[in-house]
Amino acid sequence: MLSETLAKGLKGYAIGEKLRGLRLRKKMGLVELGRHTGLSAAMLSKVERGKLFPTLPTLLRISLVFSVGLEYFFSDEKKRHILAIVRRAERKRFPERADGRDVSFYFESLDFAAVERKINAYYAEFQPLEPGKARAHQHPGIEFLSVLRGKLELHIATEIHTLASGDSIYFDSSLAHSYRRTSQKPCSAIVVTTP
Repeated sequence: MLSETLAKGLKGYAIGEKLRGLRLRKKMGLVELGRHTGLSAAMLSKVERGKLFPTLPTLLRISLVFSVGLEYFFSDEKKRHILAIVRRAERKRFPERADGRDVSFYFESLDFAAVERKINAYYAEFQPLEPGKARAHQHPGIEFLSVLRGKLELHIATEIHTLASGDSIYFDSSLAHSYRRTSQKPCSAIVVTTP
């Protein structure tokens, strides 16, 4: 039997609520979760309702089913930065290249305040460059780009694509790619990549 102090301390972590949230997101019933963990549905129900606090080995069995670490159950939701707002005045502008030569674009992170990012989002302003001057790069994952204004030329592997205001593209960013503004007027886009 836990002391009142320990029970109050554990209640603050909302382990049961977090477990219920994980289970419902997976559209999983208590019986199914019980089959995956080897625990009874009655016991899992007590954990979810805060009537029982699981041991660490029990909680680890549950964590493995949902592919989360134990820290998921002990972190403060407010500190996890699941919700993050970045104000325009807080954004910092960086050139694509640190040396400042033949810069194809400048970018600003739109989601730097989020700690557990599933994506990276940027605002990019593209620069006019001579053909062949844009530097190709590649990174794991995918990339989504939506042109806000202007015209943009993308080289992806051996293909060239021209996008205008309102156009978007989704591609495998492990392929070498580069950007070049082709319009006289400014060209900007929202770029989203996976980390």
